[in-house]
Amino acid sequence: MRRRPRLVARLLTAQAVVVAVGGLTLLLTATLVAPGLFHEHLARTGLASPDVTHHAEQAFASAFGISITVATAASLLAAALVSWFLVRRVARPVEELAEAAETVAAGTYTIDVPSEPFSSELEALSTSFSHMADRLAHTDASRTRLLADLAHELRTPLATLEAYIDGLEDGVVETSADSYETMRGQVVRLRRLASDLRESAAADEHALNLAPVRLEASVAAADAVGAAGPRFLLKSVELELVPGPTGLTVEADPERLGQVLAILLDNALRHTPKGGHVSVRPTRTGSTISVIVSDDGDGIPADQLDAVFSRFHRVDPSRTSSDGSGSGLGLTIARAIVTDHGGTLTAQSRGAGTGATFTVTLPGAPGRHD
Repeated sequence: MRRRPRLVARLLTAQAVVVAVGGLTLLLTATLVAPGLFHEHLARTGLASPDVTHHAEQAFASAFGISITVATAASLLAAALVSWFLVRRVARPVEELAEAAETVAAGTYTIDVPSEPFSSELEALSTSFSHMADRLAHTDASRTRLLADLAHELRTPLATLEAYIDGLEDGVVETSADSYETMRGQVVRLRRLASDLRESAAADEHALNLAPVRLEASVAAADAVGAAGPRFLLKSVELELVPGPTGLTVEADPERLGQVLAILLDNALRHTPKGGHVSVRPTRTGSTISVIVSDDGDGIPADQLDAVFSRFHRVDPSRTSSDGSGSGLGLTIARAIVTDHGGTLTAQSRGAGTGATFTVTLPGAPGRHD
């Protein structure tokens, strides 16, 4: 591929053309106008001697030629210096950004793009490029971590299925309802993991296709409690709906909000022992509406209160997917859904064994007065 001229050369050439055109215009204009004006003013003096007039005109022509030559040379030199300075100021950050873009294209995202204060446009371009590189670095790190975590999560159900299939083939494992139930459970686990991965990817891309409507947070909380009730009864964990004030109206996608509350209730159920207690309480704080899910179960260490929303994070690493502890993506999906609604999902706990509280906070629907 033919190498194109550098930006500096192009800008300097353009600037030189502009200066040259301006200089030629000045020279032609002065040459055409100045002698005639001088001759006219000389005639008004009343000098009748042709020799004096001729000598004066020659002196003017000589002085004019020398002056215009010196002035042109000085102006060209000054214009060249100023042009070089300005062109370098413009071209340097563009060249640095081009080099940074090549570095990013090669897969290295940890670059330092200096801020360029020469103009607001260049400064905005440098800042935007730096943010883009940081975002790409974060995305790449997340992708690498996701693949590693996914490989780890797939290992257990696949190993279990492989062991049972080998055992059935070798006659070591009996063909029984229990064997098929175990294998079916691992298939369900893989299907749930695939579904959660799809949801997580859609959440990351803000492609959840929300369909918000006006709804009562208290109604959404009651529906979630009603749907989760049988599972809590089976584990002998008390599930309580604490009534909230009236008029807790939000604009939210009913299905997605129900999904968030179902995830939080499933999480609470997994981490609350038999005989424990879980409560759901809708409330209002200023212009925001909250649904608070509290339990008296395992609790969360203070240094993991935000990490629990990361993909495949488990407070207790010894809890694997085979123990029914979920795909490790539920809280990640829940926070993404709430964030897409313009709200927040946070966790609070006083530490291990003290229970945990998850708070979904959404903006109150406008135009609502209690």
